[in-house]
Amino acid sequence: MTIVSDLLLTDSFLIKGNVENKYTRLSQILDENRKYFLRVRDATLVDLKSCERIQTPLLQVNMDEILLAHEFLDEAGDHHMRAITPEAELHRIRVFYTGMLNIELAGYARPGAYEADDHLSRRFFVMQKPQIRGFKDHDDQDLKLLNNLGYAILNKVRLSYIYDFN
Repeated sequence: MTIVSDLLLTDSFLIKGNVENKYTRLSQILDENRKYFLRVRDATLVDLKSCERIQTPLLQVNMDEILLAHEFLDEAGDHHMRAITPEAELHRIRVFYTGMLNIELAGYARPGAYEADDHLSRRFFVMQKPQIRGFKDHDDQDLKLLNNLGYAILNKVRLSYIYDFN
């Protein structure tokens, strides 16, 4: 059994593993990565339709395919998380990804965090207390992980629609 620290969701797979050469928090790695592919060690891919599993020692994931990510570690050291303090103004938002996997996430984010001109993030931003809709977990233990995330790191480029309640 291998301990994994990172979770990625694409249109086709839930991917669990360890991002290679991780020098800081996952949110920062994703936001600053200038390569086309993110290398994941000890990866398990769970097919979102059939729940079949593929295990591989090394997987390279196209950055454009990532819908959301999560790191299974203490959140206190993340500079994105520090920016979201109890005193910080958070907007209730709902975002939609459309394509092969049509899902909706509702939660809280900094005002304008999803915009291209946001000064704290480039390509990914953090959503607090995400609630996912339109996703079937097929009673699979790994897929159920998506229902209980304290935060999610969302890919701005892949968002189709955003509803900001403020």
